[in-house]
Amino acid sequence: MKLLLQLSCFFLISICLNAQQRNITGTVSSATDGLPLPGVNVIIKGTSNGVQTDFDGYYSIYAQTGDVLVFSFLGMKETTAIVAKTDELNVSMIEDVEKLEEIVVCGFSSKSSHSNRSNFRPKPTLSSVFGGRASGVNSAYLKGKPGVASRVNVQSNSISTNTREPLFILDGQPITRGQLNSIQINKIKHVEILSPMQGKVLYNYEGSKGVAVLRTKGIRNNNVDVNILNDFLNESYTQIVDNPFKRSHLSPLSTFSIDVDKASYSNIRRMLNNGQTVPKDAVRIEEMVNYFNYDYPQPQDEHPFSINTEVIQTPWHQKTRLVRIGLQGKTYDNEELPASNLTFLIDVSGSMSSPNKLQLLKSAFKLLVNQLRDKDMVSIVVYAGAAGVVLEPTQGHKKNVILKALDNLEAGGSTAGGAGIQLAYHLAEKHFKKGGNNRVILATDGDFNVGASSDSDMQTLIEEKRKSGVFLSVLGFGYGNYKDSKLETLADKGNGNHAYIDNMQEAQKVFGKEFGGTLFTIAKDVKIQVEFNPKKVQAYRLIGYENRLLAAEDFIDDTKDAGELGSGHTVTALYEIIPVGVEVDYLKDIPRLKYTTNLTSDKYHDELFTVKFRYKKPDESKSIEMIHIQNSNLSEPSEDMNFVSAIALFGMRLRASKYDNNATIEDIIRLANSGRGKDDDGYRAEFIRLLESYEHL
Repeated sequence: MKLLLQLSCFFLISICLNAQQRNITGTVSSATDGLPLPGVNVIIKGTSNGVQTDFDGYYSIYAQTGDVLVFSFLGMKETTAIVAKTDELNVSMIEDVEKLEEIVVCGFSSKSSHSNRSNFRPKPTLSSVFGGRASGVNSAYLKGKPGVASRVNVQSNSISTNTREPLFILDGQPITRGQLNSIQINKIKHVEILSPMQGKVLYNYEGSKGVAVLRTKGIRNNNVDVNILNDFLNESYTQIVDNPFKRSHLSPLSTFSIDVDKASYSNIRRMLNNGQTVPKDAVRIEEMVNYFNYDYPQPQDEHPFSINTEVIQTPWHQKTRLVRIGLQGKTYDNEELPASNLTFLIDVSGSMSSPNKLQLLKSAFKLLVNQLRDKDMVSIVVYAGAAGVVLEPTQGHKKNVILKALDNLEAGGSTAGGAGIQLAYHLAEKHFKKGGNNRVILATDGDFNVGASSDSDMQTLIEEKRKSGVFLSVLGFGYGNYKDSKLETLADKGNGNHAYIDNMQEAQKVFGKEFGGTLFTIAKDVKIQVEFNPKKVQAYRLIGYENRLLAAEDFIDDTKDAGELGSGHTVTALYEIIPVGVEVDYLKDIPRLKYTTNLTSDKYHDELFTVKFRYKKPDESKSIEMIHIQNSNLSEPSEDMNFVSAIALFGMRLRASKYDNNATIEDIIRLANSGRGKDDDGYRAEFIRLLESYEHL
């Protein structure tokens, strides 16, 4: 009975104590400028209970009347406040200049305890989770040596770090990439990413590359997702595996969708100009090839494009042949194009605050606006934490109104990409122009963080929206966290095209010289199927188009999506083929088939291959087929063929492909120079300069 009475008293006391606790909320700001302070540690004195403020400086903690809250933050004097009877407690923190004179952050010691090694099972760290490096970070960036302290000098209110990379804050203190690598996953209780603009406001210049704020103390937040660090630190690209050689007697058909995207080349150019290593999956050879125009003739019949072929000895391999298949879309003058219903869908989230993003975007779109005609119409939808319409449909002659709306855009907030896409398509469908050019033009770095965020979710959304008859153009901006994989998915599935704009020269190319091709589709769902003659071709390999391959039966299936061809666009595909009777290392012996006999026709001795094309008119659902037969004669390479060969070979070099036959950069430069030809805009000369600079990297 006595024990029962004691337990009852204990529970009553506990209930009373808990009843006295309540949720205390407030905002922590800087006394100097009144700006909110994210990442401030808020701890109940004498306990281990604590939280950390979010980006808006907001915190929420359960405490009792009389508890002392301790607020600590790098560069600020520690502040205490007593919990009174009110539930709101706002705090202003004062700069602590003395403590900012110098901070020493110790690196990792090279010493280890051998006696403990056998029983030690390391906890997963950010480095191990992200494949041996923190968030995909190249270890070459890590400075310093094991056992030696890395010094971060802090003068006045400025944190001196390597500003080529983001700033990392752990529990209110700056840390190095190496220390970020070593953080154990199970200890992380909060992760928050600050955009470059937000980081610069809070951490001055050192935060201008963005800030990753982590906390290992206090209460764990729900749904801690360390993968946002990987997204923050890395550009993302879809994995590509080089097409292998296929034996024509076993698989005579090669089927793929065309690709008029050019983003890969301009993105590679940006990286090479910056002296960066190019990730192999950033290299899509077909987009490098299709960045350039070739001397294909305009179509002369009822079809919207002409067909052109060429066969030569492969420049990088004496035993193989190189085949070029080229399409030339019909070119229309701007005044001939139908009226446009354009919806600009512009990302104004915090990740777009860098000068190479939103500011470049505004300048690029002004080039487009200045070409609008009276019959064209423009709407502007933006998205950040939420999506909204900033410009209702406006006629093309009201350029000042449209330009003013663009000028007023500012970056800030998270990225509700899914909501923005939904709203943009709704607006485009509402003002749909029958027989016109109805298109959403999405401009972003691809960093979708809220809503439908995965590539598969985005694919499903866009596949549904394309049924409306509204086309999609996707423009990528910026670097550092550029999400190429998402933008490629959007363009591929949205009946559209994808370009990467790294400077105003590229903006002029996309919106100026190629205005019609960017915005006006002349043929959709364009598919190519090549049938190789086994009597002439032992094996073949499609160079590029790895993510555009189709099954043989997809060629005649009108429900299968494929690429679009714009006004004036050219499309080029290359095959390397191995003639019958030639031995090369690429082909290995295969076992004989027991139940199948391979028989080839005795006809068509002079035919190398037959190529078929299927396409739909932009507003129709039934395909039209075209056929072209290629003889087996070799020709001397044209200038265009030499140049396109050089581009493909350089792409293979960047991808470390086994199919480049150990060609050197000197070989590629020599080949490119022989194909420079007429180069009015200087794009080919620029490519040759890239090759020369790459040679010295």
